[in-house]
Amino acid sequence: MAGKFELKTAKSGQFHFNLLASNGQIILQSEMYETKASALNGIYSIQKNAADDARYERLVSKTDKPYFVLKAANHQVIGQSQLYESVASRDNGIESVKKNAPEATINDLSA
Repeated sequence: MAGKFELKTAKSGQFHFNLLASNGQIILQSEMYETKASALNGIYSIQKNAADDARYERLVSKTDKPYFVLKAANHQVIGQSQLYESVASRDNGIESVKKNAPEATINDLSA
């Protein structure tokens, strides 16, 4: 099973999505979008930028947990990972996004 994007509607009426790996784990989360079209554009941007290692910013949280963000060509953050226990786990997460995002299907769960 390949990775997939799950597009959802929040209680606020805004849209957001997660990228899931083939095992169903969330590997990237989006921000909130006002419209479904904007959220879909965010998905397309991730698909376009995921393979480019230079688009990833490797960070550490205030609690010393590694994580990463994926940025578009305009340097806007288009997705953020969970917090990881180690740098190696974070780097595996980046590789998973690179592998899964470009060909991931979109599962529209928004209502």
